[in-house]
Amino acid sequence: MADDDVHLDLTFLGLMASKIQQLQSKACQASQFLSKHGTTYYKQLLEQNKQYIVEPSTVEKCNELSKQLLYTRLASIPGRCESFWKEVDSVKHMWRNRKELKVEDAGIAALFGLECFAWYCAGEIVGRGFTFTGYYV
Repeated sequence: MADDDVHLDLTFLGLMASKIQQLQSKACQASQFLSKHGTTYYKQLLEQNKQYIVEPSTVEKCNELSKQLLYTRLASIPGRCESFWKEVDSVKHMWRNRKELKVEDAGIAALFGLECFAWYCAGEIVGRGFTFTGYYV
């Protein structure tokens, strides 16, 4: 029985070694690709989005902009809450008058529910490490 355990351990180690070699090979390929094409892509990206670049582009300016973004988003919370409660009231109104709903409205609601379920399933698959059958141990 101990020989079987040793054989399984060696098989597992061999499998892990081959996976590590594959990973190293892919990392090397990615590194070579980035060293050849990374600068070109970076310059192209900046050129295409130059209207969004704030001058002078310094660390201080980036810190200021990140603070502006944070506090602007915080200031937008009351408006977002108001919109949320309007949506809730709209759903309540539709539920009260559900006998007047059209087939199109029910279809849209069903598609929305299906989309929510699909995103849930996708999140579960990603959370399991991109497997359909179960979690890795």
